Amino acid sequence: MEKFKVGIIGGTGMVGQRFVTLMENHPWFQLTVIAASARSAGQTYEQAVSRRWAMTKPIPEEAKSIVVMDAQADVEKIAGMVDFVFCAVDMKKEEIRALEEQYAKAECPVVSNNSAHRWTEDVPMVVPEMNPEHLEVIPSQRKRLGTKRGFIAVKSNCSIQGYAPALHPLMKYGVEKVLVCTYQAISGAGKTFERWPEMVDNLIPYIGGEEEKSEQEPLKIWGRVENGVIVKAEGPSITAQCLRVPVSDGHTAATFVSFRNKPSMEEIKECWAQFQGRPQQLKLPSAPKQFLHYFEEPDRPQAKLDRDLEGGMAISLGRLRPDTQYDYKFIGLAHNTLRGAAGGAVLLAELLCAEGYIDHK
Repeated sequence: MEKFKVGIIGGTGMVGQRFVTLMENHPWFQLTVIAASARSAGQTYEQAVSRRWAMTKPIPEEAKSIVVMDAQADVEKIAGMVDFVFCAVDMKKEEIRALEEQYAKAECPVVSNNSAHRWTEDVPMVVPEMNPEHLEVIPSQRKRLGTKRGFIAVKSNCSIQGYAPALHPLMKYGVEKVLVCTYQAISGAGKTFERWPEMVDNLIPYIGGEEEKSEQEPLKIWGRVENGVIVKAEGPSITAQCLRVPVSDGHTAATFVSFRNKPSMEEIKECWAQFQGRPQQLKLPSAPKQFLHYFEEPDRPQAKLDRDLEGGMAISLGRLRPDTQYDYKFIGLAHNTLRGAAGGAVLLAELLCAEGYIDHK
């Protein structure tokens, strides 16, 4: 098949770097453009990131010699060179919203890792296995923007990946109440231990904005498309605490849940084992074969052992057991810069291509 030409906007940051590595040898996508701030523009990608490359694998050869463009000044030029862009810029939210709309209005679809448009009512926020039907809102968004090809689609926050996917196949039992505590890796802050020595032997019980996202974003994902907008679900009730912990990659979620019609533990495990979403049905390149993995061992999942399961795109679950205050409790783990960030956005882009929302220019 002819490959889709891809641009990465914000390609020098940690998530941008992850996007660059995921484009290497991708069967559908060809990295064509990398854009960043005016400071990096004009340098080769290797020059721009050589001192701050944070990935464990080296800079892909195909990316090294790409000359970085200016993400803000070169919008029209970039839009003419690619079929769509990934966006992972580090800017103020109102600036991100404006920039992403600029690309969309230049007839360039935007698949965003940023939070700026997550609550725009006609922008789909999609976990591909959970709410692919929300892509149906895109024609309404195009009408608002006055575009034929251009639109914005976003992925959800990394913090919810360890518990919302696990709850999703259980919604048929009437999930009523959820309490979750997330233990989030430092890469979620765009940091490594070398750059953030204060995190060694430390725990910070606050991540700005994260608890609100953890409580509210699943309700948009479980919402419905109605009259050209996404109406968020009224429940379940979710309360969250989010902590930064000294782990390089992998967000862990300790989750407590109560049901209207309480299933057995065996029924829950069967739901997890059998669950498949649209990416698995379509056999998308980045889709894990088994989305939800359950570990019977009492000391799993562990970030170091399990975050890279199925290329970092699977959700690891364990320690399901009855609780004295809620019906059950369990542990979930997701790789935050793969499933939770760049990898989740790549899977969303694959879904958009497979379903015909992104085409070749």
